[in-house]
Amino acid sequence: MSAFFGLLNLDKPAGMSSRTAVDVVERLVHPAKVGHAGTLDPIATGVLVVCVGSATRLISFVQEGRKVYRATFRFGVTSVTDDVEGFVSSVPNAPRLTRDDVEAALPEFVGTIEQIPPVFSAVHVGGRRAYELARRGEAVALAPRSVEIHRYEAIDFDEESQELTAEIECGSGTYVRSLGRDLAKRLGTAAVMTGLRRTAVGPFTIDRAISPSSLTLESLPSRLLPASTAVTELRHIPLDETQTVAIRHGKFLPKPDGPRLEADEPVALFAPDARLAAVATFNPVDSTLRPKIVLPVE
Repeated sequence: MSAFFGLLNLDKPAGMSSRTAVDVVERLVHPAKVGHAGTLDPIATGVLVVCVGSATRLISFVQEGRKVYRATFRFGVTSVTDDVEGFVSSVPNAPRLTRDDVEAALPEFVGTIEQIPPVFSAVHVGGRRAYELARRGEAVALAPRSVEIHRYEAIDFDEESQELTAEIECGSGTYVRSLGRDLAKRLGTAAVMTGLRRTAVGPFTIDRAISPSSLTLESLPSRLLPASTAVTELRHIPLDETQTVAIRHGKFLPKPDGPRLEADEPVALFAPDARLAAVATFNPVDSTLRPKIVLPVE
């Protein structure tokens, strides 16, 4: 097994970009490939999953995992970035909110909702990043997109500072800044995000995350999590030795007896040693499992 194959659960500190965190790992494992599964802005801290070696093929599955955030929003102020990274100004005659006001509005933002990303975001507009256009002073019009919010709860509300601490559980593509902005708009005011900590991405949780600065060439291999950690949400199908060799050579396998699979449903295929061998999709036409991602022998 290569020493550099697996996933790292990092606790990104404030002030560090996601790219910089990846660079820390990249310098240690070069020439192995490295990629992260979900950007955190420099202002944000918390779980940043970094995939190393052939595990980079599994980034999309990590990205699909539910995210949990602890966010703070201050009402009665506004900024062009929807957070404190931009110039913050007070809203004239902003209403003074109570916790009851906030909690009464939160259920409207749970479920499948339409959300407009922040102007200062990495969304592409005509082949350019929205934040690039915004920094140049150009008008940026972003279309709303559907996002899934599973939970949006008030943990604390300080009526003096008008600051809300909320816990948010959401699907991929959600902009937490926009949740604060839109909640404030619903309450007749404005808000900026003052802090953000990601506490979970799927099975990757903050209590098991490690600091990027703690990584060394000697310690990194023991910190790598197995590739199977990326596919905990997929159906798991065990293979025998013959099937494992076949799937690793790109051959189709007959669907084994067991649960009904949907057309094109991805499944995780495990070798007899319980290690992830491949991710395949189900083809109902000939009832076969077709390999889409094949992983090396660890």
